[in-house]
Amino acid sequence: MKPVKKALLTLAAFAIATTPALAQDVNPPPELIRPPQAEYSPFVDDHFPTRALWGDTHLHTSWSVDAGFLGGVVGPAEAYQAAMGQAVTAMSGFRFKLNRPLDWIVVADHAESFGLPDFIERSDPIILADPLGKQLHDLIKSGNGYEAFQTIIQAYADGRGISDPRMLRNAWNKATTLAEEYNQPGVFTAMIGYEFSPHPDGNNLHRVVIFRDDKEYADRVLPFSSIDSNNPEMLWEYMANYEEATGGRILALAHNGNLSNGMMFDTRTYEGNPLTRAWAEMRSRFEPLYEITQAKGTGEAHPGLSPNDEFAGQEILDASNIMGRVPKTPDMLPKEYARPALMEGLRLEQQLGVNPFKFGMVGSTDNHTGLPSTREDNWFGKAPILEPSAERWEDVLIRSPVDPALSVVGGTLSAAGLAAVWARENTRESIWDAMNRKEVYATTGSRITVRVFGGWDFAADEVERQDFAREGYARGVPMGGDLSDAPAGEAPKFMIRTLRDPDNANLDRVQVIKGWLDASGETHELIYDVACSDDRAIRNRRCERPVGNTVDVADASYTNTIGDPLLTAFWEDPDFDPAQSAFYYVRVIEIPKPRWTAYDAKFFGIQMPDDVAMTVQDRAYTSPIWYTP
Repeated sequence: MKPVKKALLTLAAFAIATTPALAQDVNPPPELIRPPQAEYSPFVDDHFPTRALWGDTHLHTSWSVDAGFLGGVVGPAEAYQAAMGQAVTAMSGFRFKLNRPLDWIVVADHAESFGLPDFIERSDPIILADPLGKQLHDLIKSGNGYEAFQTIIQAYADGRGISDPRMLRNAWNKATTLAEEYNQPGVFTAMIGYEFSPHPDGNNLHRVVIFRDDKEYADRVLPFSSIDSNNPEMLWEYMANYEEATGGRILALAHNGNLSNGMMFDTRTYEGNPLTRAWAEMRSRFEPLYEITQAKGTGEAHPGLSPNDEFAGQEILDASNIMGRVPKTPDMLPKEYARPALMEGLRLEQQLGVNPFKFGMVGSTDNHTGLPSTREDNWFGKAPILEPSAERWEDVLIRSPVDPALSVVGGTLSAAGLAAVWARENTRESIWDAMNRKEVYATTGSRITVRVFGGWDFAADEVERQDFAREGYARGVPMGGDLSDAPAGEAPKFMIRTLRDPDNANLDRVQVIKGWLDASGETHELIYDVACSDDRAIRNRRCERPVGNTVDVADASYTNTIGDPLLTAFWEDPDFDPAQSAFYYVRVIEIPKPRWTAYDAKFFGIQMPDDVAMTVQDRAYTSPIWYTP
């Protein structure tokens, strides 16, 4: 033994032997001993979600026909790079970069003729051997991309397309390989997915399909497209077969329904038959989410259906269907928007025993540029032809074949939206699981943080607790959850915390939107302002006055001298009836700020017409919490 180590041991032995008190106190008194299971760190046994992860469930690249045929140049690899915060060059030649990277992305190119633009670009023999493929190839190569786009869209409407399995297999394999390449668990998540895009008679019934699994599982199938069937029920069957055959998991989210002309939340099946419990179970199981906002408009509520909601007119597109063929009529509206659909779901649950419209809510872009842009001051448009330019506000995205008034022009489109998921890890599994349990919310582009818990015994001061979330999970349910068995004399109580996007506008107010079903089977809605910025009082369920407006439209600027960065609320339903089914979701409104059109006007030095909106109040919508007697 070394002399120094031996000396230290000798000194230690001497100290213990000659200091009885020290020898006796080597073990602490029994009253200071904690149970073996106790931990000093309060977080050791926490397993609930701890952070909101920001992403886009619905981004198209140049591999989608309605992007590549219209001049798109950003492919899947560059789309992943853009989502990760790298600078990418757009078709216009402008360089694009997010102000902050996203946490995750779903590159959701169309299943219909998946990868066709890439095959045409390379003049692949598979395409040249197909008559329609050769026609499209020649149009593209001669510079007639828009005519090629119109040709393929008409082919889809006629039930035709290019579905050579060799092309689909090759393209799908490349897509899943790229997803694996860019997926970095814990840092950035590349979910595997695609878009199923039926539009029978021009009515939008699109869905995004998202896998929980990796390439090994996803490669066992090919994307299901409207060439296979326009009927969403056939998509659910495909999804059920996938899960049974592979043991994997898969879900779909329906697009904003405002261009479906009443088909998205129809109360009859696609074939026109009455709804059944089996149908409701399939839809509820495989479509847990709804895209409440995106570039083609917001699908939360409509002023014609909610006349007492002064915020119902946010970025509404309601002239026609997605092809601009059939004008909108008032009877279509209740079957297109989230709030009436949620209320109809309560009624259907009473009839069928299952609520088919029990969905969580997300926002996403539906951009066809490969660029997940949502900020008003950094919006690169929905399609390549609508990338930043002095004319894009008046450029036509969807040209109606029957009436110019039914066309969709650039100035009516929105810089929206984003999806936030409450998760514990930035992985495919954690993000998908959050989607499936509906612990997700939507914004129209800002990264507003929102958290809400519903329960029976929360107290007013608990929303300010430092362990707010732990108590929320322990004694209540988060967004997407269910309450039932109301204790006698108790009403649902909600704890809500909201925080502004640190690089964006202050908050105006926080609202709770309630919908319920009465004893006679009629549905109702009420809106409660539950937190108002700038110390405004709440009178008759509303903030006593508007928040104000600091926007300088000519300078495309605003100041955060109004509004608050943080708003919290405790709210107990004052109109609760324990015998009535209900849902509650939170809507958070920002103060006014310049719209993307104002930034365009300043950058390009142009004067916008008076009928073009120049300001916007971006917002967040949480998934509901449902109450069932």
